[in-house]
Amino acid sequence: MLYWVLKVVVVGPWLRLLFRPWIEGLDRIPKDGPAILVSNHLSFSDSFFLPLVVPRHITFLAKSDYFTGRGIKGWLIKSFFTGVGQVPIDRSGGRASEAALRTGARILAQGDLLGIYPEGTRSPNGTLFRGRTGVARMALESQVLVIPVAMINTYEIQPPGAVWPRLKRVGIRIGEPMDFSRYAGMEDDRFILRSVTDELMYALMNLSGQQYVDIYATKAKELIARGLPADVSSVGGDS
Repeated sequence: MLYWVLKVVVVGPWLRLLFRPWIEGLDRIPKDGPAILVSNHLSFSDSFFLPLVVPRHITFLAKSDYFTGRGIKGWLIKSFFTGVGQVPIDRSGGRASEAALRTGARILAQGDLLGIYPEGTRSPNGTLFRGRTGVARMALESQVLVIPVAMINTYEIQPPGAVWPRLKRVGIRIGEPMDFSRYAGMEDDRFILRSVTDELMYALMNLSGQQYVDIYATKAKELIARGLPADVSSVGGDS
């Protein structure tokens, strides 16, 4: 219920008034049934603007850090994310990754929309980075359509580290649904998973107009923290 109260009554009207979000391709999201919305991730505000313009409820897989904070601030953040239907996932790999996949599959089996950021974390500089293959495996196992979504200008209004957003118009561009049923039964083939993921990232690059760099965003953050350029030429790619 909190999801709809925030969207319709509390937060939504202010976001529409201040940021005047525009959307292209809304009719590409099915009115019912499961689908995966795969989005670039530029800002904390991405998880506000996409649900704002999509009529259906979207469940995002959110990093577990949002649910483990201490004190009043930690409790407020946990209560907010839980109340709006976000699901915590552990991104440490191994069994944690398997648990995240099972959670995503459960959400899709219920006929819901699942929102995923394949980069795994927010872009540190507005560039589009390499996608994690978990989304590909989830798509192949669940056999659902994958819909690419590009957030526009959210990095400009609130880049990582910014507490308050700047006033600038925000856009959401929704691409053609992608069907990967041709790879049915091949969800354990890592080369297929990488191919599907790269195809998704290519679609996001075309939709968003972002520069694409074939390293993980986590690696890019490490490079930037060391004062190094976060591009392929500086690191020789990323495996």
